[in-house]
This record gives sequence, structure tokens and C-alpha cells, in this order.
Amino acid sequence: MGRFLLFSFVFLSVLCVLPPKLVVALPLHTSSRWIVDEDGGRVKLACVNWPADKEAAVAGGLGHRPVGRISERIAAAGYNCVRLALPVLLAADESLASLTVRKSFQRLGLLDSLAGFEANNPSMLDTPLISAYQAVVSSLAENNLMVIIDSQLSSKPCFHGSGINPDLWVKGLTQLATMFSRVPNVVGMRLRNELRNVKDWYRYMQKGAEAVHSANPDVLVIISGLGDGTDLSFLLNQQLELTFTGKLVLEMHWHGSLAGKAQETGNPNKVCGRVVDSLMRRGGVLLQKGWPLMVVNELGAEDNRHLNCFFGLVAEMDFDWALGTLEETNGLMDLKHSSFFQRILALQDAGPNASGNKNHIVISHPLTNQCILRKSLYEPLLLGPCTQSEAWGYTPQKTFTVKGTYFCLQAVGLGKPAKLSVVCNLPGSNWEIGSGDSKMYLSTRLKDGTTVCLDADSSNHIVTNTCKCSSRDDMCDPGSQWFKIADISPYSPRHILQISLASSTWD
Repeated sequence: MGRFLLFSFVFLSVLCVLPPKLVVALPLHTSSRWIVDEDGGRVKLACVNWPADKEAAVAGGLGHRPVGRISERIAAAGYNCVRLALPVLLAADESLASLTVRKSFQRLGLLDSLAGFEANNPSMLDTPLISAYQAVVSSLAENNLMVIIDSQLSSKPCFHGSGINPDLWVKGLTQLATMFSRVPNVVGMRLRNELRNVKDWYRYMQKGAEAVHSANPDVLVIISGLGDGTDLSFLLNQQLELTFTGKLVLEMHWHGSLAGKAQETGNPNKVCGRVVDSLMRRGGVLLQKGWPLMVVNELGAEDNRHLNCFFGLVAEMDFDWALGTLEETNGLMDLKHSSFFQRILALQDAGPNASGNKNHIVISHPLTNQCILRKSLYEPLLLGPCTQSEAWGYTPQKTFTVKGTYFCLQAVGLGKPAKLSVVCNLPGSNWEIGSGDSKMYLSTRLKDGTTVCLDADSSNHIVTNTCKCSSRDDMCDPGSQWFKIADISPYSPRHILQISLASSTWD
């Protein structure tokens, strides 16, 4: 069935570091820029896309793995949410919805896919297509995963270009919202992907949002930007008029078009700066104005050139996020990404609370999603879990201080470990935040006038070295020197559900 989600990790090692299960009081709603539960506690969505086989109209990957195995692996990888692609016409067209999975494969001649599905999910094979989706949602609930129904029409992005009647689209949204109205782990519905026209966007998003909310007032209504999902800037001039509040979440996509042709071959320092500037200009600024925003990253798990930039912005802006490119090919599990999932787990453990209180800062390292720690005055600084980081402060004199102490961060020399000192007026003690095109370097000047950047060596010890990628070198890798200052509040993010399956009912 083509390419599917890759849920690859070293199973036992990841399970050992899973955070404790915390209760989310559903349903969710928004409070300014935050997604919160009924008790007002912030719920930070960390989602992965589960795409559909568009031809057969079934969830992808079920011909290679049992649905329960896939759901278990998503949860064990550190996600708390799945964006489940579901063709909206499956709800609007009764003849399609009632077609069984077996007949759907047979009518398309996908006999190999049919055999794989029968081997891995035999109990679903002779159920209607819509029932097969309900079974996937139930499996995700059994693994304490929230679900966003990602309603899709076709691969064509425009109503008029796709030949889809907008009234049929609204009908399908209404029926989907009604169908999942008493299913507690379905916490949101995404209306449509990547419209091209501003006039159509306001017209149809308003219609679709009102229809979903009227049929199911509990779910979040998630709306993406124009074009390839990268532009919401028009909302700065004209808001979307809705009859309801507290349920709208905006969505932007992070992919190659943000950087143009330089995405693949350009200097990563310059490309990162360009991508971040573009994303903030086209919609990220809405987050700062109190709009809830989810960013969907469509890059690959091995693409550190750009994932480091993405994770740096996540640490700084602390938005809800989704990854859309974890894939499985031909059912073969790739175990190379266990460290990647460790980064996902670490990414969930930091952020301000829903009131926006900023208690202190940490110095985050996007390449590892860890933070700078100290053991004592005499031991080297090193990277470790951000939850173990002490509170740092940044003074008007541009020094980093450990709060409650006299210690400050100091560079000693090129290639040498950074250290803590109580003499904070010496060269190497004044740090520039956000230097370089990417705005991800922490740099200082030594006594001889040499500029050095904070760096993490192969043992995760903190050192200072010559700043990387400052020239036109397109093959350089600045990841070890990229740091972000993140505001942290000492709270427990409620990022795993405990769902009572007895409360799930289907209309």
C-alpha cells in the first residue's frame, strides 16, 4: 500500500523512559494561545500523522502490522496524539462507507494489499470501511492516545479543481463530527488541507467550522493555512467570524517551500534563519497575539539539517506540533530512529503553563533536546534532561547566571570546556544570544578578541569552539553549536490520557 508511518524504536529502552500517565480532563478547549483541559491544565499536543491509503480508503500500514501493534508503538515512541487521515466522502457517501475493506481492495485489484491486510488484521477485513476507521480510533484509545480526525477530500487542493461539491464536503464533516461526538479520545477535527484562495478560505472554513461545532461542540476545530499550508498572515487583517469561541486552533506546515530552492543544498545556518523568519512572518506571529497554533513538520526523521532548526523553534515558542514523515516501507521496521524518539520524549518535558507565567530559563540544545546541567562548581558542564536543569538567568550585562548563586557561565579558551565562575566581569563572560543567521548561537569574545561559540562535544560536555557555518560552506553542520533559551515553568504537562473505554459510543 505504498509508504506508511514508521514507528521505529528500540521498544524496551523507550518504554523505560516513558513519562508517568497523567489524567487529562476532556474535552479540550483553548485559553488564549494554549490548548487546555476542563480543569484549565495545559495539554501540549505532540502528534504524528497516520495517513490513509487514498485508493482503498483505509488507514495506511494495516497490511503490514496489526492495528494494536501500531497504536502501541506510537504511544511508546512518546506521542500523545495521532492525526488520523480520513476521507470525508467516506461519511458523505453511504455506498462508499458501507463497502467492506475486502471489496475495496478487490475493486482496485490490490490483491497483495488484501493478502497483507488479511494476515495482520483479519477481524477488520469484512467490516465496512467506516467501521474499520472506528476500530483504529478504538485501538488508539486503548493506548491512551488522543485523535485528531484529519478530514481529507483528495490530492487536489481546491474545491473547484477537485470537482467536489462544497455542500457534500459540509455534509461529510457534519456526519463525521456526529459519529465521533461521544468518543472521548477524538479531541479535534481538521477541516481541509491547503486551500489556495483567500476568498474561498474565509467562505468554506466558516461553513465547515460552524457545521462541525454544531454537530460536536466538544472537539477542537483545526484549520490550516493557504497554499501548501504555510500562510495564515491574512488573519492579521481580517479574523474568521465564528459564532463560537474556545475551540479554534490554527495549523501551519513546515516544509521545503518555506526556504525555497536552498532547502536541500543551502548553508543550514542561513536556511534555518530564512525558514524561521518565513514561518513567523506568515503566521507564527499569531501565536504571540494569543492564537493557538499547531505546526506540522513534514521533514524526515533523519533530516537533522532542518529538524534541529524545527526543534529549536519548538523549544523557544513552545507550540503544539505534529510530525508528518515517519514512514514504514513494505512493513520493514527500521531501528535507526530510537534516538529520534528519545528527542520527542525530551521535547514534551518543557514549557510554560497555560497562564503564560515564565518562572526561569533553561539553555536548550535542539540537536539532543537536552539542556545544560551542572553537577558542581568543579565538574564540567554537560547536557542532560531539561527537567533536571537549574534555573538560569540572563542579566542586562549579558551574563548567564545560575539563579540563587554567584555563578556565571564563562568561556576559558578555544576548544576548552566552558565553566562556572564567580568572577563575572572577565572576557568570555558576556554572551550574545541568537547570533548568526539562524539566531541559534551563543557567542562570546575571549581575552585576545577571538569570538567563540558554545558547543557540545561528542561526550555531551559543554565547550567553546570557533563558530561553525559562518562562511558560505553549504556542507557544514552547525547542530552541535545551536542552542535556544527556553522559558520554563515548574508544572506537569498533561500529555498522556487515561480514557474510560466504557464511555466511548458510536452514533
